[in-house]
Amino acid sequence: MRKTVITALTLSLALSLAGCAKGGDAGETVSAAGSTAAETTAAETTAAGTTAAETSAPAETGAANTEADGAVMSYEEYMAADLDSQVVIETYVQAKQSWWEDKATLYTQDKDGAYFVYNMACSEEDYEKLLPGTKIRVTGYKAEWSGEIEIMDGTFEFVEGGDTFLAEALDVTELLNSEELINHQNEFVSFKGMTVAPAGADDKEAAFLYNWDGSGTDGDDLYFNVTYNGETYSFLVESYLCDNTTDVYNAVKELKVGDVIDMEGYLYWYEGVNPHIVSISASN
Repeated sequence: MRKTVITALTLSLALSLAGCAKGGDAGETVSAAGSTAAETTAAETTAAGTTAAETSAPAETGAANTEADGAVMSYEEYMAADLDSQVVIETYVQAKQSWWEDKATLYTQDKDGAYFVYNMACSEEDYEKLLPGTKIRVTGYKAEWSGEIEIMDGTFEFVEGGDTFLAEALDVTELLNSEELINHQNEFVSFKGMTVAPAGADDKEAAFLYNWDGSGTDGDDLYFNVTYNGETYSFLVESYLCDNTTDVYNAVKELKVGDVIDMEGYLYWYEGVNPHIVSISASN
């Protein structure tokens, strides 16, 4: 949703780029303090008469070494942290939304909960290494955007020797329109037996819109409405995550009002539940 808010501010910049999520040079990575471990410890000597830089090699990182930034938080500790406070978490990449100007946006999750990581410092080379299931440590600031809790202005490192984890979709169909649903924000979830409803007030046959108000064209976000138990919900295919070459994007373009479908996606929030859908199939 925020791309709609900032489009006017970034249009002139975007026109000068080869693409919003493809172009740019890989950025040089530095430590959280802005210098390498060798620079900060070169003057320090050990009892054996060697420098600290000689006795310990820095770990391979994707952006910055976060050891000095605080202890790794559990999901419960992260959720209890104040907005705008620094947070440190270990999590697993589930999907990559975008990369632009050495910044990455990711959907991540562990066994306890999920984290949306927005505009994290990341070179293009490291972005290619962020495969689904990869374990990373992220240091950033807890923020809120129209109800969406996320980590902003972050740096990261790969957890060397870490295990892998891919979440199975949690069926939250019966949690729709409940206060409990938000407890699963950003998780990989599924919805079953949802009926496609008209996407716009003016055209009762239109099953989807390009952009939330119908102002877009092919390649923009796809918005569509579904109903369940008499309530209507707005879902979307986020074009940075799933562009117009993907199966799900083209599946939405084939929807008809009245179709009954099952879906999977990430439980994003924008002024209420606003899932980013990644797969659609006919309901059994």
